[in-house]
Amino acid sequence: MHDTGHAGALGDLSGFRIAFYQCLTGRADALFELTDAVLCADGPVTSLAELSLAAEHRRGHGALYDAINYGSIEVDRLRTTLAGLPLPRAADGRIVLAVDVSPWLRPDAACSPDRLFCHVYGRSRSASQLIPGWPYSFVAALETGRTSWTAILDAVRLGPSDDTTAVTATQLREVVGRLIDAGHWHQGDPRILIMADAGYDVTRLAFVLADLPVELVGRIRSDRVMLRPAPPRLPGANGRPRKHGGVFTLANPDSWHAPDRTTHTDTTRYGHAQAQAWDRLHPRLTHRGPWLDHEGELPLVEGTVIRLQVEHLPGDRDPKPVWLWSSVTDATVELVNLLWQAFLRRFDLEHTFRLLKQTLGWTRPKLRAPESADRWTWLILAVHTQLRLARPNIEDHRRPWEKPVTQPRRLTPARVRRGFRNLRSTTTRPAAAPKPSRPGPGRPLGSTNRHPALRHDVGKTIKRDLTLEQHQSRTA
Repeated sequence: MHDTGHAGALGDLSGFRIAFYQCLTGRADALFELTDAVLCADGPVTSLAELSLAAEHRRGHGALYDAINYGSIEVDRLRTTLAGLPLPRAADGRIVLAVDVSPWLRPDAACSPDRLFCHVYGRSRSASQLIPGWPYSFVAALETGRTSWTAILDAVRLGPSDDTTAVTATQLREVVGRLIDAGHWHQGDPRILIMADAGYDVTRLAFVLADLPVELVGRIRSDRVMLRPAPPRLPGANGRPRKHGGVFTLANPDSWHAPDRTTHTDTTRYGHAQAQAWDRLHPRLTHRGPWLDHEGELPLVEGTVIRLQVEHLPGDRDPKPVWLWSSVTDATVELVNLLWQAFLRRFDLEHTFRLLKQTLGWTRPKLRAPESADRWTWLILAVHTQLRLARPNIEDHRRPWEKPVTQPRRLTPARVRRGFRNLRSTTTRPAAAPKPSRPGPGRPLGSTNRHPALRHDVGKTIKRDLTLEQHQSRTA
């Protein structure tokens, strides 16, 4: 992040607090003080009711729940505000974005609609589970170097009728558009890098976003089969020209040809790292999944395949090669190094998810309505943004067993949060004082609930109009 000085950083923080308050159009004072309670609470957030006891929250727990359930936030305006803040950049000055999904697990909330089966990892390395919950797709800007900081720019909840690839493409298109409108990218600047982990159809994303100044990098499975470009057509040859060339099987070294680029880098964390790059390889596309409704002949989406092999991993684990596919073609040695190093920075987003869940209490509330969950999610994102803006002005309040940090930029988000209460008195506080009121009568004593909540199914409840066979026969 560019250092604007302590005064400039404090001005950015105060300006964001005012802009964030203006985005709150219903129960604004209660919602704003709730974010201050999350920022200044002692220790991790365990429940919403406990936040009402913080000194920064001058209202009761009833007003807190009323704000979460019935307040309103202008989300589009808040997204524009986040895009206008200073952004971290890579070593060469370009913007690096990461996209990933993190679930809010609600296995026992049978009365909560729009739940999906979310893939989570079990305690053992090979164990995985599918647990009902609300999956959220996040887009964040990454910093350079080893850090636990990211700049979250957007969050979208995935519903039962949503196609993950289509929602991600729309989300990335809107985020990039807001960054361009905010002046973070101009004509002639290096293209924006977008990092995606395994599970994303990075080829489809590269095809849909081809009109934007972006380059996609995604991890692919080690059992994938890629194809080389078709060889030149010989003079006088008859028949239909070939569309694909030879097979490039990732798991079979005998099918590889000599790499177009090979780099060697000595790292402090992984030892010696070797990256081999093969240019202009493409997958074989079929009319399935996101390509089901594609009209006409399927395109050839060429890119660069990168095989990254490191010497060792933390914890003395056996290092396995990582395969990446990038939409970049004719990549230089310097660009190949930048691509795999930027992809490793994508894992910084996992630290952000851990902070949101374990420290800021993103998934702690037992909310029934998904709209309330969206509202609470955006409040947590506003909290995280304020921590990022407050980083240059926070003094380290370390525990006796923690190592001292001399540079504020090296403070973790949790340690910045410890000192936010002292900084809050120097920033703007637009929330008005509460007015005296009386609680409502509530349900009469001894009466029972005659309107039980509806129970909702879990999973993809929206089916396609046509089966795959019917769709193929119709388009034939």
